[in-house]
Order: sequence, then C-alpha cells, then structure tokens
Amino acid sequence: MTRAIELLKNSFGVSQLYQHDVIKDDKIIFSIYWHPLTLAERESIIKKTPSEDTNDFVLQLMIEKALDKDGNRLFQDGDKASLRREVASSILEEIQLVMMQTGADKEVKQAKAELKS
Repeated sequence: MTRAIELLKNSFGVSQLYQHDVIKDDKIIFSIYWHPLTLAERESIIKKTPSEDTNDFVLQLMIEKALDKDGNRLFQDGDKASLRREVASSILEEIQLVMMQTGADKEVKQAKAELKS
C-alpha cells in the first residue's frame, strides 16, 4: 500500500506546474505559470504583508509565485505599488483566483479515491 505522504507529494507536490493565459480581445497577452503554494511559502508571504488585508496577501502571493515559461519571476517586489495603482483590479483578481483555486477540487477527489484503494 502506498503511504499517504507519497500520494500527497505525487498529487499535490511542488513539482506540479499550473498555467493561466491572460487574454484580451481573444489574444493571449502572456501566460503565467506557478507551482502550488506551500505552508512555508504562505507563512513567508504573511510575514511580508504588513496588514491583515486579504488583498495585500493575494497580491503578494501573485508577485512571488507568478513565473514565465522559463521559471523566472514575472513580477518583482517593487511592482506591488504599480500593480495596485495602474492595473484593473478585475484582471488581478482573475489571476489571483485562478492561482488560489487551481487543482483543488479535481485533484483532492482523485487523491481521496487513491487513498481508499
């Protein structure tokens, strides 16, 4: 029988890579890639977020986790103020929501089924 830790690492480990295309007028502007958020990363982002504002947390999460296809960060810490002031909140929220929710439903059900077998 496979150990639960192995099932979790294989199904939800940091080697998983997700992608989201940012689209405008039916054209892909750019693609964002990211690995799943770990508890250690969440704790680090919380420490970097000066307030308990959820918007600050998810913006910092996007800044730290968003990668290009080569694995390089798309945003730098200094981009935070510009993103807050100069980009429509709807597009930021779309990216953040996809990053927070990707893989959760389907993969959790799949892993639970594998644990039962």
